[in-house]
Amino acid sequence: MEFFRVYGRVLGLLRDERKLAITLAFANVAVAALQFYEPVLLGRVVDLLSNAQGRSTADIWSDAKHLLVIWAVVGIGGIVANIVVSLQADRMAHRRRLGAMATYFEHVLMLPFAFHNAQHSGRLLKIMLTGVDHLFGIWLSFFRENLATFVALFIMLPLSIFMNWQLAALLIVLIVFFAIANAFVVGKTDRLQAQVEEYHSELAGRAGDALGNIHLIQSFVRLGAEAGAIQQIIRRTLEAQYPVLNWWALLSVLTRAASTVTVILIFVLGTWLFTHGQATAGEIVSFMGFATMLIGRMDQASGFVSRIFFQMPALADFFRVLDHQSTVIDKPNGKDIGRAKGDVDFEDVSFSYDGLRPALAHFDLHVPAGTTVAFVGPTGAGKSTALSLLHRMWDPQSGTIRVDGIDHRDIRLASLRRNIGVVFQDSTMFYRSIADNLRIGKPDATQAELETAARLAEAHDFIVSQPHGYETLVGERGTTLSGGERQRLAIARALLKNPPILILDEATSALDAVTEARIQKALKALMAGRTTFVIAHRLSTIRDAEQVVVLEHGKLAEHGSYAELTAKGGVFANLVATQRAGIESA
Repeated sequence: MEFFRVYGRVLGLLRDERKLAITLAFANVAVAALQFYEPVLLGRVVDLLSNAQGRSTADIWSDAKHLLVIWAVVGIGGIVANIVVSLQADRMAHRRRLGAMATYFEHVLMLPFAFHNAQHSGRLLKIMLTGVDHLFGIWLSFFRENLATFVALFIMLPLSIFMNWQLAALLIVLIVFFAIANAFVVGKTDRLQAQVEEYHSELAGRAGDALGNIHLIQSFVRLGAEAGAIQQIIRRTLEAQYPVLNWWALLSVLTRAASTVTVILIFVLGTWLFTHGQATAGEIVSFMGFATMLIGRMDQASGFVSRIFFQMPALADFFRVLDHQSTVIDKPNGKDIGRAKGDVDFEDVSFSYDGLRPALAHFDLHVPAGTTVAFVGPTGAGKSTALSLLHRMWDPQSGTIRVDGIDHRDIRLASLRRNIGVVFQDSTMFYRSIADNLRIGKPDATQAELETAARLAEAHDFIVSQPHGYETLVGERGTTLSGGERQRLAIARALLKNPPILILDEATSALDAVTEARIQKALKALMAGRTTFVIAHRLSTIRDAEQVVVLEHGKLAEHGSYAELTAKGGVFANLVATQRAGIESA
């Protein structure tokens, strides 16, 4: 049932081209019918010649001409139908392959962080490429081979019973044997092949992980260990694959043997029927033609079944990703709020990543528009979690976050995120030019705007020193740049976006003291008039914040201004004292 479910879903992806698909289906019916009729015509020619004794040449030739004309029409019709199928099926399969790839890619990009944190990008890429290649092969083989085979088996073959039911029974027994043998082998190897596909996905994930961390591998002399791990996965893959191949090889031998036996039996039974006057020589020839045609079709069908069987786990993975629903739901009737003022409220917000340990518990905070709020606390206190919830990387399990008094779940995701600019602690880049990476903040930014933002972020000087200036490629994840350079580009990117709400997640952590001092001035200009959330471990950088929020174990420990909390002598004052002592000691 899984086989038919997956196969039906693959064909269901052709619904956007249903008219062409229906046309190709009729063309396949024509191909099957015309191919089936050829052995019938051959048998009639044989009967005509075997009964020619005693008839005049003119009579024989007159009957032969009728058969030849019909045969010519059948041949030409078959050629035309085959041209239609071959040309249009190829084009449609290529179109739908790229369409399925685009659908998968767009869907995966929309899935939330929770999904991507649990998946390796190499595995997702492998699922996409393997899946669309399998879809292409199935669509092509369906219209080129399989549909005509189904028509021959389920429509044309039963009609042969009216010609000679004894000979037709042999062909039906052959088909039943094919079906039972294939079903038996699929049942024996289904679980094993799913395990093989899991190993292939593990192989892709491991290889992608290694290639993405090549500096780590070479620095820690992990070449042998990583190559050994890949070899171990390959060995496990082959150990699981060989039993599957053995079963399918046995099936191939058995079906070919059954085909040979069936042809011999048709000849033997046909001879016996002929000697008893129950079959003509032409019928025997026709059924030999049917047997040859059906054996070829059954070989195609058996090959297709084995191929889709091997592909089914990969296709199931492909559809499993497509079926994955985002936990961050963008309401179809969500509001477009335009440019927000910047009022933000957290109302009794709680969130847990694993459902066991709270990352944020009963968190309340009111932030008027234009206010700068600093989040401080030890690692894992919930600072990044709170701000990730604000721009809906996740949704809280309870409580409400409001932007300008509107529940942010009622705002369209695109509208919400257009109003929020983020400078992440780990500022990664696309493997594109510096200009392209900056324009993520503003796709239509002019060169002058890029340079202005870069100057404010203290990035222009190092950009123009690159080999190709703003058109220099930055390497995968920006690896050709230093951490400080990447961070300055991230700040310039946020400057270009010009959002009313700004999140700075350790925005200056990768900068030296001199550059940080310059950028702090640029950040103050950027923060003016905006609602700004600053996550900072260097407490000296948040003296000007109107509000300081101290988090511990996901809970609000203290809340007030820098001066108030320092004078209070509580958790924040201890953090400041500890940091000062560390600086003085250094």
